[in-house]
Amino acid sequence: MSNRILIVDDDPDILSMLTRFFTNYTPRYLVDTAIDAQNALSQLTKSPDLILLDVNLPDIDGFTLINQIRQLSTVPIIFLTARVSDQDKIHGLSSGGDDYVVKPFSLGELSARVSAHLRRETTPKHQDQIAVFGCTIINYTSKTVCVDSHLLNLAQKQYQLIEILSQNPNQVFSREQLYERVWGYDALGNSHVIAEHVRRIRGQFEQYHVTPPIETVWGVGYRWTS
Repeated sequence: MSNRILIVDDDPDILSMLTRFFTNYTPRYLVDTAIDAQNALSQLTKSPDLILLDVNLPDIDGFTLINQIRQLSTVPIIFLTARVSDQDKIHGLSSGGDDYVVKPFSLGELSARVSAHLRRETTPKHQDQIAVFGCTIINYTSKTVCVDSHLLNLAQKQYQLIEILSQNPNQVFSREQLYERVWGYDALGNSHVIAEHVRRIRGQFEQYHVTPPIETVWGVGYRWTS
């Protein structure tokens, strides 16, 4: 099976060049590209085996992006950038990067580094199941939710509510349906507890100035707005 590489760079010429090179290289790679951090995060759902990451991106810099990626994945990341100072290299490697290649670079050297990092990743491992909704990233494997790189401090029931709603975006669930799914059919209690948990979930999104994705459908219940 071919390895998958994600290339993140806002320069279309570099994206085009590297895509042609790696898709025609022996062995050939599957290549995905992203021109900004938001698009890069959404591409994580494809489970890349390695990421080539530029530091200078139009929305956030690569150092900030790698912090977000590292909360979700241990995929090897090679910085590919024109920043040449020792401080930049130290910053890149200490923030979670595995290697640092300075532009302009030799395609031969780059391919050798890519191959070397992929060889170190030959141990089979389970790929995390990840979903991205704007700046909200849910890792269903580790049962975590990140908003703008912040890990939410969710109670177990709150995470379960997010999981059910987010895996069925735009589907409306009544409070009774959510209560039965999370607490079980035989649980003792009142479905009105759902409203309190939803209120607390929304509060965690709002503390980071993000509109909560759980919408109230008045008289019916709740839905996840993707």
